Amino acid sequence: MEPAQPADRVPTDRTPSGGQPPVGPAATPAEPTTPYAGEPALVEPDPATAAPGNEPARATSGPATAPSADAPAGVVLDGATETGELPAPPPRQEAAKSERSPKDMAISLLVLLIPIALLLAFYRGFLGGDQARTVDPAPAIEQARAANVFPVSQPEGLGSDWRTVSATYQLVEGGANLRIGYLTPEGRGVQLVQSNVPAERLLPTELTDQGRPEGQTDLGGRTWQRYSTQGRQQALVLLEPARTVIVMGDARDNELRQLATALR
Repeated sequence: MEPAQPADRVPTDRTPSGGQPPVGPAATPAEPTTPYAGEPALVEPDPATAAPGNEPARATSGPATAPSADAPAGVVLDGATETGELPAPPPRQEAAKSERSPKDMAISLLVLLIPIALLLAFYRGFLGGDQARTVDPAPAIEQARAANVFPVSQPEGLGSDWRTVSATYQLVEGGANLRIGYLTPEGRGVQLVQSNVPAERLLPTELTDQGRPEGQTDLGGRTWQRYSTQGRQQALVLLEPARTVIVMGDARDNELRQLATALR
């Protein structure tokens, strides 16, 4: 038989007979647990939506939206995923046009060249495009003779293959010039100049500073001075008291001599 305990003594064991832990200030509340990173937070369902017949509203298809609070971390849901529809395919890009082949470029160039060749042939064959325009030297010669400032000569006996392409008479500083241009049978140019300008001024102007005397030659009973000028040109010069006559050009020497001999 145990000794009797005092009436005011509190039993050391406060565990109720039912085995439940005591409720009171001595009990320590349990600390709330924090979900691990990457795990979805547990959210209790809303009774209003969990009730039968109340289904959650579906999201409409559209561009990607911000992740829902109920979705796991790192997962993004878009409208197509929520509705189960596949996204629309991207628009097809038109295939880039390939560059033109060399054959196509050659054909295009040929199409352009054919009309040009036909026009050139028509110009040369029917319009005489390669032929020099001839003039009548008679008006210029008559004007020089009417001025009567120096004796005027003109070639005689030249063949029809000698063509006159220019003829002018003009007053210049120190006198006047009669200038007639010819195209020789070989297609070269020759000028016949008659002037009363003093020779010391006329020759440097007509023959340039590159004119060099190369001796004398007798043609038609008159003595001519031979000169070499710029480029391939050469000249024959006849010095007289009242005038100076120059025959010059890129023609051959025999053609220059022929023109000088024909002067009357």
